[in-house]
Amino acid sequence: MGTTAAERLLVTNSAVSADLHVVVLAGGLSYERDVSLRSGRRVLDALRAVGVEAELRDADVALLPVLAADPPDAVVIALHGATGEDGSLRGVLDLCDIPYVGCDARASRVAWDKPSAKAVLREAGIPTPDWVALPHDRFSELGAVAVLDRIVDRLGLPLMVKPAQGGSGLGGAVVRDAAALPAAMVGCFAYDSTALVERYVPGMDVAVSVVDLGDGPQALPPVEIVPRNGVYDYAARYTAGRTTWHAPARLAPEVAATVADVALAAHTALGLRDLSRVDVIVDATGQPHVLEVNVSPGMTETSLLPLAVQAAGLDFGRLLGTLVARAAARLTTS
Repeated sequence: MGTTAAERLLVTNSAVSADLHVVVLAGGLSYERDVSLRSGRRVLDALRAVGVEAELRDADVALLPVLAADPPDAVVIALHGATGEDGSLRGVLDLCDIPYVGCDARASRVAWDKPSAKAVLREAGIPTPDWVALPHDRFSELGAVAVLDRIVDRLGLPLMVKPAQGGSGLGGAVVRDAAALPAAMVGCFAYDSTALVERYVPGMDVAVSVVDLGDGPQALPPVEIVPRNGVYDYAARYTAGRTTWHAPARLAPEVAATVADVALAAHTALGLRDLSRVDVIVDATGQPHVLEVNVSPGMTETSLLPLAVQAAGLDFGRLLGTLVARAAARLTTS
């Protein structure tokens, strides 16, 4: 009988080099700064618990001089929002020859922009809800009423409105009545100049974390998300008691296998590396639909990747230690 993905990961995850010097980047200036700081502190504590020398740094004007004076063996990017996910910081780290956990700058840029990522997924044959991306300027120039009427005619109701670039559910809204669409667009434009409007698919919210500890990408157990108010918004994500999680998700084995395959396909199609989190809706027929892919997943006490790590029977600190060791090795072999 073959081993499961979790069992293979347990073997790979058995030892961590304790002589690494790691910098954890957290904070930044995005709307998600507070969440990022919580993620960074959790990563810091987990690494130190397995003997890795780690320090926490903000992405500010002091960062590059510090990195130049004492280059770390690897960086863990626990920054959320544009700073950690649009590829720009990764590009700067590449210029400094400092390795980091996660995908490279190019892949990060594509994944960060939801319409671009969805186009890649669609081209690869990976199911994702139909959508339209609408910049604020076009929205105004072409006439809000006419544009919104056409969107409803084309995509139907209900709809999901969210920033084309952003995370943590900020600026997102489910629209079940056409009359509510203008307000949802205004709320979205408060966070980004482009809105992504996609067909809302009812079903089970599932997050699939993907990690590669040296034996190729593996899907961790899927995590089912059950927000108390029915919408997984910012408050539901980070306020205790607002959401219930089931890890692993309550899926039939064959559906869980399909969900894992789709998550791995999305991770691969986008050219990702080390780790990612693929957000999926599983409809009533058991078909998964990829909503988005996060290259810098949350690491807080209510975040989904740590829940999946625990469900897989893995040690969070050892998993992170293995990832930073692999990142550090990339510099020596490049």
